[in-house]
Amino acid sequence: MTDIALPALAKTPTAAASTTSLTAKTRRRRALAYLQAAPLALVFLVFFVVPLALTLIVSFWSYNEYEIIPAFTVQNYIDVFEGCLNTADACTTVRTYLSTLKFCALTWVFTLVIGFTVAYFVAFHVRSKTMQMALFLVCTIPFWTSNVIRMISWIPLLGRNGLVNDTLMGMGLIKSPIEGLLYSDFSVVLAFVHLNTVFMIVPIFNSMARIDRSLIEAAYDSGATGWQTLWNVVVPLAKPGIAIGSIFVITLVMGDFVTVGVMGGQQIASVGKVIQVQMSALQLPAAAANAVVLLGAVMLMIVAMTRLIDLRKEL
Repeated sequence: MTDIALPALAKTPTAAASTTSLTAKTRRRRALAYLQAAPLALVFLVFFVVPLALTLIVSFWSYNEYEIIPAFTVQNYIDVFEGCLNTADACTTVRTYLSTLKFCALTWVFTLVIGFTVAYFVAFHVRSKTMQMALFLVCTIPFWTSNVIRMISWIPLLGRNGLVNDTLMGMGLIKSPIEGLLYSDFSVVLAFVHLNTVFMIVPIFNSMARIDRSLIEAAYDSGATGWQTLWNVVVPLAKPGIAIGSIFVITLVMGDFVTVGVMGGQQIASVGKVIQVQMSALQLPAAAANAVVLLGAVMLMIVAMTRLIDLRKEL
């Protein structure tokens, strides 16, 4: 028994040293990983977490016509939801959110249809990588100019005496100019689609580019039609791109106030526009409260989408 036990005892210090060495390596790797992530974490903290925390803090401050008072109050949130318990008539906040959600839904539908179509064409019908890059460059050319300039460019086209009305009247299709082309819901949605479609194209294309082409061939070999292959193979595999593009579009539209102001002629309400007006009037606590409520609404929409599509699993 002594001869058997001694070798076992002799191996024990070596095993312990090996375990200690592995633990030290693991700690060094973790420390290195934290060190590599530290710069990005610092940027995230300074430019995202801190501004959100300050916005939340200011939303509980009081104010009057002359000053902002750093005293805790929930009156700003009460003002946001004032009258919303009355079921007979929708309050201002509900009407504003409904108007914003209307623009959001219409923009999402049009950008999804256009973005999916363009991404499908580039991914499956353009074989050359060079041509694909060239087409993506064409899609990004409008981003070389500011959003305001791109929106203003629609005014000579859609105005009462704009190119569209003059052309239709010259062709005899209408007798008087169409009033609803500019400074209306139509012009706002048109501008939103123009500005945000590329945010839907890129993620959908990235998802489609990773689809194994043998799956498409297998579907055709099994007798599936083009529409069946599209619905049962391409769309399910492109869901991560659709979800990511939808998150981009929804977050951009929900908080936008420039597009609504320019293309709506300062006559159409939106949540972002309300916040911008309050900030212009130096009602910063009220604007912060509205911003927090808007953030909560957008987060709920994003959570709902991520529940339908598990992005971590799909990616």
